[in-house]
Amino acid sequence: MGQPAGDRTAAPSRTSLFLPVLALAAGVVAVDQLTKWWAVGLAGRAPINVIGELLRLRLTYNPGAAFSIGTEYTWVLTVFAAAAVVAIVYTARRVASRAWAIGFGLMLGGAATHLLDRLFREPGFARGHVVDFIDYGPFVGNVADIALVVGVALIFVLSLRNVPMNAPAVEATPDRSDDTA
Repeated sequence: MGQPAGDRTAAPSRTSLFLPVLALAAGVVAVDQLTKWWAVGLAGRAPINVIGELLRLRLTYNPGAAFSIGTEYTWVLTVFAAAAVVAIVYTARRVASRAWAIGFGLMLGGAATHLLDRLFREPGFARGHVVDFIDYGPFVGNVADIALVVGVALIFVLSLRNVPMNAPAVEATPDRSDDTA
């Protein structure tokens, strides 16, 4: 049976949040690539202290994964980044929860921009180095890294709290005005 004529609070379709996932991911890619373009201008400069030595701007090129692990296997990291993008897109198509959509959008944006760096930056196709410039203590990263960490943390918390990925963003409430006592 259909909904009562007075009920206009239908739950959104399961695919209704895929476009916002893509939009958030595109925003992350744009901000990350623009900040990297700016950071390349720091080449040859001494680190810039933003908050003492706790937070500095310092240009580095990372051929490896986090903490420069696997620097001799950049092409493998490119394959992993491509697989991550495909897996996130495939999974995010079913997201109907706003919180999950934000998590997937952040992860997709971070993974996609790392893939772009691996594919198109020097020293060559599928061997490119990721531009890092945000130096916070023992770590140097970029906007994509921040988006990835926040996205993964959000997904982790949602999983721990058993929030379903395909839960509607707004729960439909039945119209009780037609009930008779």
